[in-house]
Amino acid sequence: ALAACGAGFFSNPIEVVKTRLQLQGELKARGHYQRHYRNPIQAFYAIAKQDGILSLQKGLGPALIYQCIMNGIRLGSYQVILNSGITKDKDGNQNGMKCVLAGCFAGMCGAFAGSPIYMVKTHMQTQASSSIAVGYQHNHTSSYQALRDIHLKFGIRGLWRGATGTVTRAMVGSGVQLSTFTVIRTKIANLDIFSNGSVLVPISASFVSGILISLCMTPFDVISTRLFNQDVDSSGRGKYYSGPLDCFVKTIRKEGVIGLYKGLAASYLRLGPHTALSLVFWDRLRRLYYGKEN
Repeated sequence: ALAACGAGFFSNPIEVVKTRLQLQGELKARGHYQRHYRNPIQAFYAIAKQDGILSLQKGLGPALIYQCIMNGIRLGSYQVILNSGITKDKDGNQNGMKCVLAGCFAGMCGAFAGSPIYMVKTHMQTQASSSIAVGYQHNHTSSYQALRDIHLKFGIRGLWRGATGTVTRAMVGSGVQLSTFTVIRTKIANLDIFSNGSVLVPISASFVSGILISLCMTPFDVISTRLFNQDVDSSGRGKYYSGPLDCFVKTIRKEGVIGLYKGLAASYLRLGPHTALSLVFWDRLRRLYYGKEN
């Protein structure tokens, strides 16, 4: 949790940019909507110019809380699984497929627990002045107010609206991220390119994980963002999508396959540093706690 929070503080601005790129032109064909954001760099500038530099840290509070909940459970449970030895082959080496399955399970548990605060984070990161606004605007004043109002209107079920999307997203992301990091870190360490215990080993492994996770997870990330941010009716049901599959079909039908990869560059710009920071922090803290050889 501490490792993920440290990474989350630095990566939140690009998360804001990514979220808005994913919602821009929602369910509209290319050329039939105004493009406020053309790429991550221009989006940074547009947001800072219109709403102020601090607006790039919108949703920071719920983002850090989510990192504590989700990654505390995810990284912690994954480490427990690794320590049990069930992910190793008969030679004592980490098995890639077993690591993927362990990562998927760990991600699923963490994402489900943190789903309500992730929904609020998405709402708050989307909020912008009308001149650059994209997606539905929920206009929350604080995380507490958002959670309270959602609970009062729609009950416990309303707090977990869209959980299926974020759980799927996290299972894919965690399965790729944690498994590739574990396997690649071991292979890099065995090559003896870097000195024993060098921080360059987890950094190198984490940047490879960032590339793979961006390609694999972006479609699921787009779907999750849209499920969370959509407007709802009086019963708490989404007005645009009934679930992940419905969102997937409608996005392809209206925007093409490219619609599922909106914000891909921003995803890597976030995931590269975030993955590097969180996994390096995790690796360092894990080594301190368990010892250098684990």
